[in-house]
Amino acid sequence: MSVSDPIADILTKVRNAAMARHEKVDISTSKLKLEIVKILKTEGYIKNFKKVTQDGMNFIRVFLKYDENNEPVIHGLKKISTPGRRVYSGYKELPRIYNGYGTVIVSTSLGVTTGKKAAEKLVGGELICTVW
Repeated sequence: MSVSDPIADILTKVRNAAMARHEKVDISTSKLKLEIVKILKTEGYIKNFKKVTQDGMNFIRVFLKYDENNEPVIHGLKKISTPGRRVYSGYKELPRIYNGYGTVIVSTSLGVTTGKKAAEKLVGGELICTVW
């Protein structure tokens, strides 16, 4: 099955797995997806991830993180740019998510990074998604 928006697909898989209290979720791999998962790890939204090969297929296994009340750490994931509507922002206009408690993931000319790091490097780009 082909997916027209693979980034929205992984965000939906992670969101649904967190709401269902799953321990882990497998997503198909690509360079962009791997960078997004790395950002989720460094920002503390997931426990860990690893690359897995099953039956000749490559996957990224994402281990979800929960707090002491067994509530998911990820409260929301929202896709900003879509294949039909790309959203770009300069470094001065990068959005703040929940007054700095959330994270915006941006694809810049220097690679995929968070909004805070992009603003520090004075570079804008395509807004991929927000996480809070």
